[in-house]
Amino acid sequence: MSHINEHIDALLELCKKGKPSAQLEIYNRYYKAMYNTAYRIVKDPAEAEDVMQESFLSAFTKLDTFKGDVTFGAWLKRIVINNSIHHYKKQQKNWAVDLDDVMYKVEDNDGVASDQNGYTELKAQKVMETMKSLKDNYRVSLTLHLIEGYDYEEISEIMNISYANCRTTISRAKESLRKKLTLNVQS
Repeated sequence: MSHINEHIDALLELCKKGKPSAQLEIYNRYYKAMYNTAYRIVKDPAEAEDVMQESFLSAFTKLDTFKGDVTFGAWLKRIVINNSIHHYKKQQKNWAVDLDDVMYKVEDNDGVASDQNGYTELKAQKVMETMKSLKDNYRVSLTLHLIEGYDYEEISEIMNISYANCRTTISRAKESLRKKLTLNVQS
């Protein structure tokens, strides 16, 4: 176990004992990544903030259910994704969602474009812009798979669809994205 994971485990034990300083440290360590995850799904900064706050509250109150079979960050991200999807679906029922309002930002691990002239950043922007035009289930499944790094089994659980349906949806989403990108390049 790494030093960081040992530190997180110690913080989690303090959180279970109700120590606010430990909760604050956990929050400060994960809030940016969890906000970005929520934002990619709910597509509104204020709503993403709400989902993130609710998710942290839920995680801290259900900390006893964390078994440690995955990292705390992965467990927390699962809570954020589930809450985001639930919130997004509830939001869709209440009013029409304009997909043109979706904003994505793609960065490499360092947070910077990987080449000098910005070509990679431009290509990534084009892909993300094109993803906005996909059907909701295609966009969400591709975001979970390609950006968040979830496998088919995890996505099928999150989206509440069968494993086979998940593979088919992602395959069709990739094909739809390819076609739209090809049309954009040709025009």
